Amino acid sequence: MTRSVRVRCAARLHLGFLDLHGGLGRQFGSIGLALDSPITTLSIQHADTMHVEGPERDRIIRYLDRMNVKTSYTIRIESAIPSHSGLGSGTQLALALSAALRKIENRPANPREDAALLDRGARSGIGVALFEQGGFVMDGGRGSTTDVPPMLLRMPVPDDWRFILILDDDQSGLAGSAELAAFADLPPMTEEISGQICRQVAMGVLPALAEGAITPFGAAITQVQRLIGDYFAPAQGGRFASPHVAKALDLLQGWGAAGVGQSSWGPAGFGIMPNAQEAERLASLLRQRMPSLKVSVQRALNQGAQVEAG
Repeated sequence: MTRSVRVRCAARLHLGFLDLHGGLGRQFGSIGLALDSPITTLSIQHADTMHVEGPERDRIIRYLDRMNVKTSYTIRIESAIPSHSGLGSGTQLALALSAALRKIENRPANPREDAALLDRGARSGIGVALFEQGGFVMDGGRGSTTDVPPMLLRMPVPDDWRFILILDDDQSGLAGSAELAAFADLPPMTEEISGQICRQVAMGVLPALAEGAITPFGAAITQVQRLIGDYFAPAQGGRFASPHVAKALDLLQGWGAAGVGQSSWGPAGFGIMPNAQEAERLASLLRQRMPSLKVSVQRALNQGAQVEAG
């Protein structure tokens, strides 16, 4: 019998939606990639009574109720991706818990089924796909009968590339009812803008990634971010949610970053860099100029969550 399980899963960058027009019968569609940090780490072991401890305890209890878990466990959240920062914390926490429960109960893994049960991946399927495989992924959005958007492709991210991650602890991204209200209040994206985004992805982002060409990759991501950010500006107060992060992204772009943008609703921002040396140099400059922000250098994670039995 499996006595304990430990799950480790990583944050993700949501790099943009493909089609918020929906005229072809599907809506959303997303691109994104996994980062090696920050991470969510969760452990579970058999116990006489149910006990949950650590950050995000209340979320875990809600997920346990949704899954109708009757067996008693001790569940520890050892670390958690910052919530409401645009890094996919809720989906990763939900899937970490469900994966741990399946492993300790000797049931086969099924992240897509669990995501649907726990109301994750309603608009974007990249969090589920990245939990499974890491790397860079694209999903096909929602059709009329879609539970979790299907993954269309998965590609590795070059090991040399780095991502300057920028967090603003004084601001939170939209989530829950506020996020639903924002989508409801925004007008449909025009077919022209959706077409521009899809062209940037199909003829910019994807071939550049396949060839390991960071300059056109970063330029295309920046263009996608500009189009998406301007569409969401009425809901989030500007192209980017945090004015401080927006200033930091302007600085990075001026200093030569290959690309910049905001993950999901933010406020997390990112800069795309060709290597660790250049990334650390610009991150150091940014920390000096904007000490109120949390600035770190991350690499992409080209593997899925680690689920280990003890």
